[in-house]
Amino acid sequence: MPFIYIWEYTVKKEFLQEFIKAYRPEGDWVQLFKKSKGYIKTDLLQDHSNPTRFVTIDYWNSKQDRDAFQDQLAGEFKQLDQACEKFTQNEKWLGDFDVSTD
Repeated sequence: MPFIYIWEYTVKKEFLQEFIKAYRPEGDWVQLFKKSKGYIKTDLLQDHSNPTRFVTIDYWNSKQDRDAFQDQLAGEFKQLDQACEKFTQNEKWLGDFDVSTD
């Protein structure tokens, strides 16, 4: 059963294209995630009524795989996170979830 974690972002209009490039399914974040075992995929969702609002859904085989990634690549993670901070007005972690099979 896959593990996912979800973030919500409000993007500054002047950085909309840069944000999409970094967070899209083949973007900078996915390239970093792919360096670790257990990563499955990322979905980038854009709100129809508010085009500066996005949600990312990152899929991993397990929470342990995601946590190991964050530990093993902490330096690269921090560097990319700092580079992308200028793109957003707000970031909100929505949570860690298991995909329900019922």
